[in-house]
This record gives sequence, C-alpha cells and structure tokens, in this order.
Amino acid sequence: MRAVVQRVTRAKVTVDGVIVGEIKQGLVVLLGIARDDSPVDVEYLAGKIVALRIFDDETGKMNRSVKDINGGLLVISQFTLYGDVRRGLRPSWFDAAAPEVAEPLYECFLAQARKLLTEVACGSFRSMMEVELVNDGPVTILLDSRKQF
Repeated sequence: MRAVVQRVTRAKVTVDGVIVGEIKQGLVVLLGIARDDSPVDVEYLAGKIVALRIFDDETGKMNRSVKDINGGLLVISQFTLYGDVRRGLRPSWFDAAAPEVAEPLYECFLAQARKLLTEVACGSFRSMMEVELVNDGPVTILLDSRKQF
C-alpha cells in the first residue's frame, strides 16, 4: 500500500461538479492499493499517517501530528500510484489491486482512520474526481507499507 501525503490548509474533491469530500487544515492522502495488500498494510499505514509529526509546534519545528492539531484527512483512492514505467512509456498496472480487491481495503483504511481521527473525508471510489488543495509548506511525504521507500 502506498500513499502520497500532503499537508494542506484546505482541500476538497468533487465528482460531476458536486463536492463529495472536504477538509480544512490537515492531510490529503492519495492512497494506492497493491494486489497483495491486506488489513495489516491498512493498519500500519493508517497509524503511520495519523501519527506523522509534520505540523509545526509553537517554535516552528515539525513536531505535531494531524491528530495533535485536530486536523482532518481527505483520502483519495489512486491506483495510479502503482503505475510502473520502468519499461516504455505506457504504465503497467500489474501491481495495482483489481477494483474488487482494492475497494474493501480502501473502505477498511477509511474505517481505521476514523477510529484514530475525528474528521475523515473521502473521494468516490472508481470515479473521475477533481481534487483541489492548498499544499502547506509545501510538505509532501511518500509512504509505502512495505517500506520500499
């Protein structure tokens, strides 16, 4: 399971012109699910994201988590995080989970995040979405449940 985590001052996601998820200060999580991911990956990554100390404390040092600041998460399913372009120019999606595998794990991730944090918004699985955000910093972190980077 992979995530691109962006610290934001605000973010929203729309589908067909309708806002389906929105947060103020917090984190946007672009979540990619691999074909061999499991609930173990979900638990690890959700816990790691909520605990990341990437918000400034009173001295300006990154020492607070999204939970510490009472921020929100906006979680967007993004299978393209598993696009492999090491050969050629067209991405291979071989490592990305099929929708019938990915959707239950995506929902599991949302449930786990909601156990850890009060405000968790999300996109619409398998929909064309428009994501708007204001990256704060900018701060962007890449995470992988297999610790590949």
